[in-house]
Amino acid sequence: MMLNDLLHGSATSQRRAIAKAITLLESTRADHRAQGDALLTALLPHTGKSLRIGISGVPGVGKSTFIESLGVYLIEQGHRVAVLAVDPSSTVSGGSILGDKTRMERLSQQEAAYIRPSPSGGTLGGVADKTREAMLVCEAAGYDVVLIETVGVGQSETAVHGMTDLFVLLQLPNAGDDLQAIKKGVMELADLVVINKADLDQAAATRARAQITSALRLLGFHGNPQHASHNAQAWQPQVLQISGLKGEGLDAFWAAVTEFHNLQTANGQLAARRQQQALAWMWERIDSGLRQAFRSHAQVQQALPALQAEVQQGRLAASTAARQLLCQFGVEEAPTIAVDQNQDKAELGSLPK
Repeated sequence: MMLNDLLHGSATSQRRAIAKAITLLESTRADHRAQGDALLTALLPHTGKSLRIGISGVPGVGKSTFIESLGVYLIEQGHRVAVLAVDPSSTVSGGSILGDKTRMERLSQQEAAYIRPSPSGGTLGGVADKTREAMLVCEAAGYDVVLIETVGVGQSETAVHGMTDLFVLLQLPNAGDDLQAIKKGVMELADLVVINKADLDQAAATRARAQITSALRLLGFHGNPQHASHNAQAWQPQVLQISGLKGEGLDAFWAAVTEFHNLQTANGQLAARRQQQALAWMWERIDSGLRQAFRSHAQVQQALPALQAEVQQGRLAASTAARQLLCQFGVEEAPTIAVDQNQDKAELGSLPK
């Protein structure tokens, strides 16, 4: 019933089915994981037709305000927009506020919009553990633009680039000097850099745009080969100025997105990027599954408390404890180390003073 509502249901039943499907996929129960795998397999033929846009930036740059203005603008153009917003989870309590719908009040009232906040759950990179799965659910439901809003991230959190077609980096007008602009990390992966809140200080925004444009030219030769400026068929990252609060510059932004999509589709980069992302997703799931299997392994659970105590009290190196646990899991053979104390003393005595 969920699958039918998801693909062909009314707006109300479809919205309910999307929420239930994503909740099922986010569950950690073994029976739910099996049901989620079956659901994803059934949905796959109906996915892949949307434009996937990742939006990242430091806290306070105005991601939610920009997404709301962009979402309303796109719906007025006839699009259906899904927003997957990731909230940081507390390292103390483990909880998240999940208040993105309250910050996108206008967009949440639109019939053609769907907003789903999810906790990061300790996942690194600014996204949630099941963001990819949630994106496929929204695509199958017919949303042709999927916007992924990351938590406020720094220079090295680039996970959202590995699951979207277009990576947008939001910057503030006074984000730093020339040296800051050419630091590698999220900057060299950005397909579009957007100076938000340009209405607050037009001169600073223009200055920041010039600095970042210059930095991207340098990174074009030494960064991502996809961005190489000598390749006429490759996309050249652009820097735009907008005001998410006032909705200024959205026309130019969407024109750049359309140009990017057309070029990447024509030169085959879009299909290649998605194929690479699918393989990376598979290996990421393997890593996650192995980690869960390791923690739940009976022999590992039995040996873990004593080894943890040894490491905490400084009697055993952490790397040695890790290797012993991996041996219990069956990944490595236990090292055989013969200890001859008299020989050790003789060797230590021969060392230079």
